[in-house]
Amino acid sequence: MTNEISRRPFVKSLLDARPSGLAVVAGLGSPCWDVAAAGDHKHNMYIWGAMGGAAMIGYGLAQAQKERRVLVITGDGEMLMGMGAFSTIAWKPTPNLAILVLDNSRFGETGAQFTHTSGPTDLAAIAEASGIKSVRSVSTLEEVDGLKSFLFNEPGPVVAVAKIKYEKLKFVLPSSSGSYLKDRFRTALMGVGKATLP
Repeated sequence: MTNEISRRPFVKSLLDARPSGLAVVAGLGSPCWDVAAAGDHKHNMYIWGAMGGAAMIGYGLAQAQKERRVLVITGDGEMLMGMGAFSTIAWKPTPNLAILVLDNSRFGETGAQFTHTSGPTDLAAIAEASGIKSVRSVSTLEEVDGLKSFLFNEPGPVVAVAKIKYEKLKFVLPSSSGSYLKDRFRTALMGVGKATLP
């Protein structure tokens, strides 16, 4: 069956309903562009590089900001590179962490080569086998609305894998200044410092 979920409207519908104070960590590449296209926000941290690190960055943030919900939005290629993240998160769980994997079975930033999820690899099954107790996999539009409460309210850590269409979309680029993004994010979360564009 062909995946019917289109990434940009899907991510926008989720972030339009974001609860106050939600921190979003966007994995490199297309998830960054999707989150930026949904509307830039001071509580968004865009990971321009560090492939494989988004889930662990979100995990560290969730450990440091225990009263704040943290949502990681990343892709299947990025998650495959950081496969050990699921095991670490399950070993020392934090209840305020949610991870959404946008799985189009492609390495979108390097030429759209097929990833392992185009074959037998199932990221939701891997998350469960790693010990994460709350895992969902969705592939139809009917299943999308139920994800909001799951990602925003369900005691974590939670993992959702959304099987999405492969699409070539126009880039919507946030700032590429790492120091500015870091300072803005830290200021928004901790109320200290001042972020200015270079």
